Amino acid sequence: MPLAVLGDSNSHSFQDGLVFRPGDGSRGGDFHARTLGWVDGLARLRGHELDPGPRLVWGSSGRISSARRALGLPVGRIPIKEDYLYNFANSGADCNSLTSGPFRQAPRLAALMDKEPERWRDGVVVIFIGVNDWMRTLDLQVRNPAAPELDAVIARCTRRIAEAMSMLRERQPALRFLVIGMGNVANDPGNSDKFRSALQMRNLRIALERFNASMRGLVDETLRTAFLDQEAWFHGLWGDRDANGQPRYKTVTIGDGFKVTNTTGDDPHNAMLVDGHAGTVANALLLQAIVGRLREAFDLPVTPVGDDELWRYLQPLVAPNGGVKGSGS
Repeated sequence: MPLAVLGDSNSHSFQDGLVFRPGDGSRGGDFHARTLGWVDGLARLRGHELDPGPRLVWGSSGRISSARRALGLPVGRIPIKEDYLYNFANSGADCNSLTSGPFRQAPRLAALMDKEPERWRDGVVVIFIGVNDWMRTLDLQVRNPAAPELDAVIARCTRRIAEAMSMLRERQPALRFLVIGMGNVANDPGNSDKFRSALQMRNLRIALERFNASMRGLVDETLRTAFLDQEAWFHGLWGDRDANGQPRYKTVTIGDGFKVTNTTGDDPHNAMLVDGHAGTVANALLLQAIVGRLREAFDLPVTPVGDDELWRYLQPLVAPNGGVKGSGS
């Protein structure tokens, strides 16, 4: 069945050769060729069951897209990128990008669905967006988690996701949607020296729960829609800080002893890349959770991604010579 993605850089293919190139310091740096996002992993492991479309260069950008819009011509995906056909996520997108502005991901996905209406009757859409909106309010979250300005951000993201789902449902009433919730930015290893107080952690958690509660509420009132709790997923793997904000993270061990810590570095022993995005292992574990949630929520005939299979996929990426030495940096 076809699987489409709406979102931001968390879902934009790390192997987009038009944007991310070896040696330019982005998406894995020296490890770029073996640094993959969750959609890349999904295509490799479950592309025969959940199809994100063929990988190709497609879309238009800048003046070309403006001229085509002015003439009433289709522009395809914006921006142009090398990615899976049904992946409309793009770096820099915020919640408004789902239905308005130059990207308008949902309307352009709807136009693509119109080309294969019979096939999309069994379709799935993953919506993973909001971090660019939420990060802009980080200082406010720490000071006052009940601030009206946060209400505006939460309402905007909820409204845009609802609009995107409604727009796509007009084309395909039986579409299934998986909405991925927000994680706690305090657990970003780049913030490890911040939020070292009980009050700051309390405020961040209150603000985060308000955001995720709004997403859950939308999901609960929308048919054939499920929620994946990203924060709970992270806690189940790496743990959390303590009540006073001191890091108390666990080490994740996969395969035959390959260890991944909640640290920053392009080496795959780190959960986070230098540029602030999840690394290959974290993305693989996320795709495992996404497949599991789709099976659980919608009773889809999709094969679970077991731990042994996940390691067979990861081993040539993280330890291509068979070694498991090293630790997070």
